[in-house]
Amino acid sequence: MTRPSGKILVVDDDPAICVVVSEALKRQGHIVWTAGSIAERREALADLAPDVLITDVILPDGDGLDDVGAILALEPGLQVIILSAQNTLNTAVRATGQGAFEYLPKPFDLNELSRAVTEALSIRAKDKAPDPPGEDGGHEELPLIGRSPQMQEVYRTIARVVSNDLNILVLGESGTGKELVAEAIHNLGHRRDRPFVAINMAAIPRELIESELFGYEKGAFTGAVARSAGKFEQAEGGTLFLDEIGDMPMDAQTRLLRVLQSGEITTVGGTRPVRVNVRIIAATNQDLPSLIGEGRFREDLFYRLNVVPIRLPALRERTGDVALLARHFLDQAALEGLPRKALSEEAAALLERYDWPGNVRELQNLMKRFTVLTRDQEIQVQHLRQVLTVTEAPGRAASLGTMELKEAARRWTRDNLAVGAENNPSELHERLLAVIEPVLLGETLAAMDGNQIRAAAVLGMNRNTLRKKLNSYDIDPAMPLRER
Repeated sequence: MTRPSGKILVVDDDPAICVVVSEALKRQGHIVWTAGSIAERREALADLAPDVLITDVILPDGDGLDDVGAILALEPGLQVIILSAQNTLNTAVRATGQGAFEYLPKPFDLNELSRAVTEALSIRAKDKAPDPPGEDGGHEELPLIGRSPQMQEVYRTIARVVSNDLNILVLGESGTGKELVAEAIHNLGHRRDRPFVAINMAAIPRELIESELFGYEKGAFTGAVARSAGKFEQAEGGTLFLDEIGDMPMDAQTRLLRVLQSGEITTVGGTRPVRVNVRIIAATNQDLPSLIGEGRFREDLFYRLNVVPIRLPALRERTGDVALLARHFLDQAALEGLPRKALSEEAAALLERYDWPGNVRELQNLMKRFTVLTRDQEIQVQHLRQVLTVTEAPGRAASLGTMELKEAARRWTRDNLAVGAENNPSELHERLLAVIEPVLLGETLAAMDGNQIRAAAVLGMNRNTLRKKLNSYDIDPAMPLRER
């Protein structure tokens, strides 16, 4: 299949990024121009009429996203790809709301950018421009916090669904923030001015779920002294969040499926169907396919709900967000009138080593506890050790150490390969060895009390090779300090 070629305008105030991106795209047969500011971008758009605009957000003379909507109003066929180091949900939503074709957080993968350009050109060739841009609404106070790659994927999915009414299924462990995702989708979408109604299936007695969802008529059962609207009617025009959907009884699942198919509800004790207009967002911490296999969840309902799945990572899967979240919760507590506390770097590092079985909710509650119970202005390691157990069995600790080392090497490699990193990739193998090998040699020598013969045997190399490596790294074998 022939790759489409086109005219590309790359806008970034970092000349290195402009060079790397333009050279990569030129090798694929594209015509590429570069600009370094909004003013230069404006002139280039008028003079060059590109097919695709690749633009950074933070530019020397302003916000590169602010006028994207106006640009697309004049050139509706132009495909816009946004690059940004502001890796937040707000940026992703603003990009999509302004009509951008794609949003890529920095540092980005060059292959992913190439794929986005190819897809953008294909759409332009078919004259299928994206929907007209909408207003970004200035959503500054968004509930989701995190800059990890896992959360970036969540943000990008949210940005793609806020402009439509597709059913969403949010998956994740308890405490990961599933309701926050539902609220964000509601508050960023066109239903934001209508109600957001949440109901937890696990918190309602099974015999009351149908009356809670669909409402009931006067006299429908003992105690029904007047008509009562259910959650569907309460959420009219807005969003209904069905939390812990895996706990819904089978008979209620059947009625819910009928509502999703027909768009109508019938109250308990009622005979006339009532038309409802709500967006459905469901969530669960259970494995629904397993429940289907056990006959406890309807397969057809699963497919109705699982139009767009959003998986929220557990906090232990995104440890890089832990310190950011902890400090956010401390700031939040201060705004609520609780004493303002700071978090030391050492304490933050300890928080990242904890497993967080309760996920983000556990971290939030812990930070609130410390604002009240800790007299010191800064939360230290000794405070955390009073309530957190961060210990591993020797085998598990070794396993975790290997995993952490692999993850560190993976991040280092990706960062040095990524466009937007401080250094351009060059001789990666030698550079990585220069970081790791001196530590390995120094630690092994220290453990062997400086005995090079024993150290060489442990390392699996002969003594001459070890001596050469020690010389090349300027390691004195008589002083094998672990602090090297």
